[in-house]
Amino acid sequence: VDICKQEMLQKNAILVDGVILNGPIVDSKAGEKFVEEACKIIMEEVIQKADDVTEKVCEWQDPETLKQILDLEMRDTGESHQKLLQLCQDVIQYSVKTSHPRFFNQLYAGIDYYSLVARFISEALNPSVYTYEVSPVFLLVEEAVIKKMIQFIGWEEGDGIFNPGGSVSNMYAMNLARYKFCPEIKEKGLSGLPRLVLFTSEECHYSMKKAASFLGIGTENVYFIKTDERGKMIPEELEKQVQRARKEGSAPFLVCATAGTTVLGAFDPLDKIADICEKHGLWLHVDASWGGSALISRKHCRLLHGIHRADSVAWNPHKMLLAGIQCCALLVKDNSGLLKKCYSAEAAYLFQQDKFYDVSYDTGDKSIQCSRRPDAFKFWLTWKALGTTGLEERVNRALALARYLVEEIKKREGFQLLLEPEYANVCFWYIPPSLRKMEDGPEFWQKLHQVAPIIKERMMKKGSMMLGYQPHQGKVNFFRQVVISPQVSREDMDFLLDEIELLAKDL
Repeated sequence: VDICKQEMLQKNAILVDGVILNGPIVDSKAGEKFVEEACKIIMEEVIQKADDVTEKVCEWQDPETLKQILDLEMRDTGESHQKLLQLCQDVIQYSVKTSHPRFFNQLYAGIDYYSLVARFISEALNPSVYTYEVSPVFLLVEEAVIKKMIQFIGWEEGDGIFNPGGSVSNMYAMNLARYKFCPEIKEKGLSGLPRLVLFTSEECHYSMKKAASFLGIGTENVYFIKTDERGKMIPEELEKQVQRARKEGSAPFLVCATAGTTVLGAFDPLDKIADICEKHGLWLHVDASWGGSALISRKHCRLLHGIHRADSVAWNPHKMLLAGIQCCALLVKDNSGLLKKCYSAEAAYLFQQDKFYDVSYDTGDKSIQCSRRPDAFKFWLTWKALGTTGLEERVNRALALARYLVEEIKKREGFQLLLEPEYANVCFWYIPPSLRKMEDGPEFWQKLHQVAPIIKERMMKKGSMMLGYQPHQGKVNFFRQVVISPQVSREDMDFLLDEIELLAKDL
């Protein structure tokens, strides 16, 4: 090293604090070669195998074993390129293949090739979407996507921002509703405010409680409204709770309805809820993170009838529309700059008002973030590739496959639906032969409660598929099958039922 330093110094190199400053220290050729070889691995091991049902959904290892396989320790000296490529192989091998046709575990699945290319581009460019000067293309893309999504909601105008997750969208909406109710909170804080309360259904996403806690509203001030047997908020119960809150001297400010609940896929009656919000002057937010994509379908958009009356909507294209995690929008009917008024901090080093272009395109001050990913770009490229009709076809096919599965469940002994689904969530029990003649009672339900976890363990260790289960609202463990991916076929629905029977034959 000393000899090299001496040679560099003889070539008019600049040395500061023992560091040579001439030229880059990165070996670009070696880096390019690594990227090329790593991309080849991604292509061969992830993309080309995405629709291969003979591949495992996951290569299960317990945590301690996996720690040893992956060699997670960071050392003083860097690893060789071959070792790094092997690590890339290992990461892929032992990760869950969410693009596999038999990954049914979450409210996202599958691979969209256009969204994937958009992610490659944005990762390579490494932009941050706060000002036009650093993200000219991505800011215009986000504007175009938000405008189009607003049209599908049914608003004539509006505003919006992409952010990291539906949970954050719900938090944005809660804070925005509170700001509209009492704008002085931005400067004065919580002191002196009345007891603010909000209303949401028993089936709402858990992010509502988290948002209330995070924002200082308090989880005790979230009134959970009873739902019917299908998981829909009961409007009459909402009316009762609003009146109760007022009698208690509280200040109601927000109702959060859900369009596509996480477990049952239920859609709250938005029109009736909007009537109550108008009557009492309450902000109506619709958490359509899961169900919002039904708006794209002329056949199924009726599920969200009345959503145009909402003040704000959360909608995640990374779910049903496969835009790639994460891709989540908060859309707001108000077009008077309410988002910016609520969240703006006017950082002078970033949002200078004397720039040489139209500073209204510097939209980053509407966000609680500073650095922000160009998530809308993934959805935009997919939408450009498929068109609205292609996106609509994805929604219609997913719901048709769900309907097919429901009819097959009805035909098979041992399978029992919880309810007829209206969206892509198919919830059912599998009752093994040993329990089928058992009397309905506490012992039966206690034994049935243990069935789904055992089947889940077996399918994970076999790697044949992934299917979620849960207890819910007093009901013992049941499977929740969610259809999303366009890679999924009728054969996969049949396989799912056959595999459950196979894995449970000795129970």
